[in-house]
Amino acid sequence: MEKTNALRPRSEVPVEDTWATEDLFPTDEAWRQALGEAKDAGMALADYEGRLGGDAGTLYAYLSEMERVDELFSRLGNYCARKADVDTRDPVYQAMRGEFARVAVAVRTAGSFETTEILAIPDETLERFYHVCPDLDRYRRYLTRIRRRKDHILSPAEEKLLAAAGEITGVADDVYSTFTNADLTFPDVVDSQGGVHTLTQATFVPLEESPDRVLRKNAYEALYGRFAQYGNTTAALLNAQEKELRFFAEARKYESSLEAALDRTEVPVSVYHNLIETVHQNLDKMHRYIRLRKKLLGYDELHFYDLYTQLVPGVDRYISFEEAKKTVYEALAPLGEDYRRILKEGFENRWIDVYPNVGKRSGAYSAGGAVHPYVLLNHTGTLDNQFTLAHEMGHALHSYHSNRAQNPIDADYVIFVAEVASTCNEALLMEYLLGRTRDKKERAYLINHFLDQFRGTLYRQTMFAEFERTMGELVRQGKTLTAKLLTEEYGKLNRLYYGPDIVVDDQISVEWARIPHFYYNYYVFQYATGYSAAIALSRRILREGESAVKDYLRFLSGGSTKDPISLLRDAGVDMDSPAPVNQALQLFGELLDEMEALMA
Repeated sequence: MEKTNALRPRSEVPVEDTWATEDLFPTDEAWRQALGEAKDAGMALADYEGRLGGDAGTLYAYLSEMERVDELFSRLGNYCARKADVDTRDPVYQAMRGEFARVAVAVRTAGSFETTEILAIPDETLERFYHVCPDLDRYRRYLTRIRRRKDHILSPAEEKLLAAAGEITGVADDVYSTFTNADLTFPDVVDSQGGVHTLTQATFVPLEESPDRVLRKNAYEALYGRFAQYGNTTAALLNAQEKELRFFAEARKYESSLEAALDRTEVPVSVYHNLIETVHQNLDKMHRYIRLRKKLLGYDELHFYDLYTQLVPGVDRYISFEEAKKTVYEALAPLGEDYRRILKEGFENRWIDVYPNVGKRSGAYSAGGAVHPYVLLNHTGTLDNQFTLAHEMGHALHSYHSNRAQNPIDADYVIFVAEVASTCNEALLMEYLLGRTRDKKERAYLINHFLDQFRGTLYRQTMFAEFERTMGELVRQGKTLTAKLLTEEYGKLNRLYYGPDIVVDDQISVEWARIPHFYYNYYVFQYATGYSAAIALSRRILREGESAVKDYLRFLSGGSTKDPISLLRDAGVDMDSPAPVNQALQLFGELLDEMEALMA
C-alpha cells in the first residue's frame, strides 16, 4: 500500500491487509450455529449444581466440560469482536457482539454455583480427590486460584445475582467506545499554508508529529475542543464506571476497587503505590527532559502540542509496512530462530489488520486466541508505527507461546505481565536501531524516540494510574465525578509530572475524556511496571544470550501457572521492589545525558 492521507471504506481494503477471521469461523452463519451449540453446552453445566463436592470424578467431568465451553466462547467472542472493531458503524457485527454478550451472561449465570461449591470442599477432601483421580491435577492451579479468594466469595444466591448483572456491567465502556469510535467526529484542520487535513483519533498523533506548529496547534485545539463539548457526557460515563467498580468491590468485601482489581491478578497493592512513589522521586528527570525540549525547539512557551514533534528534523521518513516487518524481524534475532519463525508465520498468514479505514477502531491491540493471535494496527508509516508493530507482535507471541504450552484453563496470562513481552520487543528494536547507526544526527533522533517512549510509557502511564487512584478515592468519599472535578484533578497531575516549563492549558486538562484505558479497571499502571521489567529483561538477553533467552521463553510460556510476581522473578526481575523502576529511570537519565551532549 502506498502512502495516503485518505481513509478508505472497509470494502476497499485489500484482503491481504486484513485479518483471517475465517480461521475462527468460515462464515457468520457458522458463528451463529456455534453460538447456539455453545449456549446449549454452557447451560447444561447447570446440571452439575450441588454435585461438585460429591466425588473426584464428577468434579473432573465438570471442569473438563467447563474448559471446553470456555474455549468455544473465547473463539466466538474473538470473531464478533474482531469483525465489529474493523468497522464500528456496521450494525450487523455490533448486533452479533450484543447477542454474544447476552448468551455469555446467561451461561455465566447458570454456572455461578461453581465458585461457592468449590470453596465448600474441605482441604483434606480435595487432596483425596487429587489422589483418587490423578487427571484432576490438571486443574490444581485453577482450583487454587479460586480458593485463595475465599474471603471475597458470596453465597450461591448472591453469586448468581452478581453473575446476572454481567450484561449491564461494562456498559460505560461500551457506550464510550461506540461514542468515540463511531459517532464522535472532528472538523478538518488547516496547516500554515492553508492545506486541509482530516482529523480523526487515528490521525491525531501523526498530525501532532508534524513540524508545522500551526497544524499541530489547530489539531490539538480541535480534538480537545470537541471532547470538551461532550465533557459532561464522558464524565457521567466515567462516574458510572467508577461507581460500578466500587459496587462490586464493596459487594465482595474489599477495602477499595483498586484492591479488588489487583487481587484478581495476585498483585499486591503495594506494587501500585510503590510505582507512583518511585516515579515521584524521579520527576526531576522528566522536568529536565521538558526543559531540554523547550530549549531545542527554541520556543518562549512550550505547549502540549509541541511534545510529539521531532527534536531532530530531517531524519524522519515514511516507513512502509513491508519495511517495518523486515526491520522488526531482524531486530528480534536475539530471541532466537524459533521465536522469529513464529513471528514470520504471523506476518505471512494475516494475523494483522494493517491500515486505518473509515469506522475502524483507533489505536492498536493484540487479541490472543487458541487458533492464533489477532493484531489490530492503524499503520500510517511512522517510526512509532514500526515500534507499535514490534509491541503488538510481542503480545501476540506471548499468547502464542502460552496457548501452545499450557492447558486452555491455564493459558491466559494476567494483565500484570501482559505488557512485558510487548515492551521487551520495543527495547530490542531500539537497541538494534541504535547499534546500526554512527551518524550523530540519526543517533540523536533515535535517542529522542527512546526518551519519548520513557515519557509516554513510564511517566505518562504512571500519571494515568495516579489519576485512576484519585478517581477511585473520590468515589469512595462519596463524590460525583463531574467534568469540572475531573478537569481540575487532571490539570494538577499534569503540572506535577511535566513541571514548570510547559503550559498546562484548558485543552490538556480535559485529556481524561480521551483515554479509553480509564474504563479498563486499573490497567494502565501495568504499562509502566511492564516497561520497567522489559528494560531489565532486554538488557539481560543482550548481555547473557542463550541462558537469558531460555528463561524468557519459559516466562512467555508460563500462562497463569504461577502468580505474576513469581513468573517475572523466575525470568530475573523482582517487581515486588522499586529496583526495576529505578533502574529503568536511571537509563532514562543516561539517555538524557547523551542527548544533551549530542545536541550541544
